[in-house]
Amino acid sequence: MIITIVGGGSTFTPGIVKSIALRKNELEVDEIRLFDLDKKRQDKVGILVRWILDEDLKCGIKLTITYDAEEAYKDADFIFAQMRVGKYAMRELDEKIPLRHGCVGQETCGCGGLAYGMRTIFPMIQVIDDAEKYAKPTYWILNYSNPASVVSEACRKLRPDARIINICDMPIAIIDMVAAALNIKDKHNIVYDYYGLNHFGWFTGIEYKGEDMMPKIRDYIMEQEILLPSAYLKDKAALAGKSNDNKTNRHAKGSWYYVWKGVYEIMKNFPDTLPNTYLNYYLQQKEFVEHSDPNHTRANEVMETREKNLFDGIDKYLASGEIDETVFYAGSHGDWIADLAIALKNDTKARFLVITENKGAIPNMPYDAMVEVPAYIGKKGPEVIAQDNIPLFQQGMMMQQLNCEKLLVEGCIEGSYQKVLEAFTLNKTVPSMKVAKEILDDLMEANKEYWPTLK
Repeated sequence: MIITIVGGGSTFTPGIVKSIALRKNELEVDEIRLFDLDKKRQDKVGILVRWILDEDLKCGIKLTITYDAEEAYKDADFIFAQMRVGKYAMRELDEKIPLRHGCVGQETCGCGGLAYGMRTIFPMIQVIDDAEKYAKPTYWILNYSNPASVVSEACRKLRPDARIINICDMPIAIIDMVAAALNIKDKHNIVYDYYGLNHFGWFTGIEYKGEDMMPKIRDYIMEQEILLPSAYLKDKAALAGKSNDNKTNRHAKGSWYYVWKGVYEIMKNFPDTLPNTYLNYYLQQKEFVEHSDPNHTRANEVMETREKNLFDGIDKYLASGEIDETVFYAGSHGDWIADLAIALKNDTKARFLVITENKGAIPNMPYDAMVEVPAYIGKKGPEVIAQDNIPLFQQGMMMQQLNCEKLLVEGCIEGSYQKVLEAFTLNKTVPSMKVAKEILDDLMEANKEYWPTLK
């Protein structure tokens, strides 16, 4: 059993590896391979990964660190993809360029998300082609690479038969917050209903051991005026972004405060569902631009905390032999993808939230829409749980976003400036076609090294 991690130099790699290693028996994993194009970065992360496997857990799993596609994919059973094309330098531009034009600056939503998507489409297709060429015929690609909505649409269009499942851990992070807010320790007993597109969806039901928890979480949010556990609200330094302590949940620092505060603002107006936090960027565009700092965005926050902590921790280990486990994140992000692999391998029919072709699952959405819905996972892949017709408000928002993403993918594949401009103009975070064109032209210049030529 071989698991290959594409984007092996990611700061999330150590946590994912730990999740895999802790499930060694269920996965029957013999070898983990790290594959990245950035040798310097991956070599450093590999030092920590080797410590986890050989010193911390002493689990006997072989580690291979490689920069060669054939070696990375040869006979692999699972490929965990977590690429960040352009790394944080490009994420910073994704966020700051739209903000310069008075629009939301976010890495996966709005114009920044469209820019990031155009950088990621063809590298993801390359991952699929390499897996087809070298991996076992029964391989599965489990993709975390963002923006998953754009990536999944491109894969559907260009490689419809690929054995790939696109997933996102943000709904899980939201459930983590719900569990902590309601003091639920065994969150695995939470069952939720959800529908939407990736980073664009709604929880319609949350149950814990058969009890409907939606009234309780709604009351909690209305009382606290935020979706954060009361313990977090006491740590004002962390919430203000002044704490560099990695023990604080990474989704509760700095600008994340406004995201969780935004859940309250949305539910004041639309109380029937619990929104995915990313809906803030579409429903509160003006407000999020107003409290954003165009010179210091979340990209900077991450570089100053998670990135810095990890690589400083590795340098300290190399210098002193002392390891500080708080420098890397282990938890839901890694657990989610490792548990999904177990469900596929062992045919458990466990319930997961996945991004998949609609095919009637949401009756009043297009058949070929890539939607995010619950599914039972077995060896043949997702068995989607059918939904009812969704309300017109949500359907209208989803159709606008879906068509925006479809136009972007078509424009990227065809090299069509016109279609990409239409995608930017259609995005709900953009106020006019003039602004859409200005942002697109600036992002085109910034992405010359990564985007296909648009004519």
